[in-house]
Amino acid sequence: MTAEKRIELSQHALLKIEVLETHGITISPEIIQDTIRAPDKVESRGGEKYIAQKRLNETLVLRVVYREYADRILVITHYPGRRSRYETDSI
Repeated sequence: MTAEKRIELSQHALLKIEVLETHGITISPEIIQDTIRAPDKVESRGGEKYIAQKRLNETLVLRVVYREYADRILVITHYPGRRSRYETDSI
């Protein structure tokens, strides 16, 4: 089960936290982990790759792209998106 697996952030995902911060968007590793463990929505992208989505605020969602392995979850990247683009129904 996802809640029991270790979640690791790739170098790219760690760098993305810093890049988003320079744009005034604060995404902590804990928010990323929470998005994976308790998402509003999950999309499968073939194989073991997924996109977990969780509402950040009234206008934005956080989308986390990750790959699931037998013993861990590797976060590939993450990005904020407009709710109007990614939410097709009320969550």
